[in-house]
Amino acid sequence: MNAIELTPEHPVAQLSDLAVEAEKQDFDAVFASHHYNNRDQFMALAEMANRTDEVLLGPGIANPYETHPVTLASRVGTLSEMSGGRAVFGVGPGDKSTIRNLGFDHDDALRRVLETVKVAERLWDGERVDHDGTFEAVDAGLNYEVGEIPTYVGAQGPHMTRMAAKHADGALYNGAHPRDLAWARERAEEMADERVPDTEFDLAAYASVSVAEDGDAAREAARPPVAFVASGSPPPVLERHGIDRDVAADVGDAISAGEFERAFGLVTDPMLDAFCITGTPEDVADRVEALREHADSVVFASPLGPDIEEAIGLLGAATDRSPDA
Repeated sequence: MNAIELTPEHPVAQLSDLAVEAEKQDFDAVFASHHYNNRDQFMALAEMANRTDEVLLGPGIANPYETHPVTLASRVGTLSEMSGGRAVFGVGPGDKSTIRNLGFDHDDALRRVLETVKVAERLWDGERVDHDGTFEAVDAGLNYEVGEIPTYVGAQGPHMTRMAAKHADGALYNGAHPRDLAWARERAEEMADERVPDTEFDLAAYASVSVAEDGDAAREAARPPVAFVASGSPPPVLERHGIDRDVAADVGDAISAGEFERAFGLVTDPMLDAFCITGTPEDVADRVEALREHADSVVFASPLGPDIEEAIGLLGAATDRSPDA
């Protein structure tokens, strides 16, 4: 799978135009990211469904804290209906630096995500569900038919990665560096004998990328998304790349305080190197080839580039478009 992420910091009409362009460039899927302070991802996805014909569509990711998991399952089911069966459910614990503004933390994150996946699958199968775990549901059900929808778990740490490999169709692994994807592949292979679905596990590198003919401009445009990635990265990931944990914490504190320019200014060169693929189309193609030594799929995530529409075209031309990519 070759896919892109679109961020609803842009108007929905613009996002749907970009989704149309992604389909023209033969991308397989378009994911819409979520932060409460951006536009609603499901409204954006609905408009994309109306404007496209073949590309898969889904949240990348939705979190099961601020929206009840049963409601999330219904929203994805509705997206599947609107798109003619093209929905993908990307679900994860969410971005720490923004959901804590709403009073949520990541306690029991693995359990909550796993329970969300399992309950959603039962609801889509037409079951009525009683559930008492990290959330409650009493005789909950959907009054319309849904059917099967692929589930992808947003992961970065070892436990969530192994859980995804055991229970989900794939993982949207938050990583842009071959070192991280090699590590993620090892964690996934640890669960090969315990895998529950009968589908082949899809390890997708959910990789921040910034591409432009001007490599320096591409690198500068990467600062905002790298700030969010760095601030939410667990200590083992920071240590793997030699990134100061205190500096990463300062970035997260600035984001939570709404001091975005300060947060972006705190981003260091090691953060940029670790958490984003930046440069010219040739640079990006080389880095993507290295990622594919370990990943089955690649999702090109925000910012894409200084000029998003141009970046989609550059990515479409620069990446491997073979059927097995």
